[in-house]
Amino acid sequence: QVQLIESGGGLVQVGGSLRLSCAASGLTISRYRMGWFRQAPGKEREFVGRIRALMWSGTTTTYADSVKDRFTISRDNAKNTVYLQMNSLKPEDTAVYYCAAAQDYKLGTPYDYWGQGTQVTVSS
Repeated sequence: QVQLIESGGGLVQVGGSLRLSCAASGLTISRYRMGWFRQAPGKEREFVGRIRALMWSGTTTTYADSVKDRFTISRDNAKNTVYLQMNSLKPEDTAVYYCAAAQDYKLGTPYDYWGQGTQVTVSS
């Protein structure tokens, strides 16, 4: 049984930082494309960024324009955990953040597994 468990959310002031974790069980994250998504109240879920499976070389991370240069995705294969480091947080970053896993034999495959989400609130 696959489980993705996010943690690290909370309340932070504008300009602050948070690091979200996504601990996986039942799958090996290095073999999957791991994505981060978020959903703000009253809005659709949106893509934040992703990291490709270890088998792909070259540029393996991609970010939404809204978070580029502020957010960084990394992976600890030994801990089977993916991270989302969020810096210079803005009020518009407030959302529930989800991690997801997709088979990565090619781009565009659907994210089959999702976590339960963790709330991030940025206060001004």
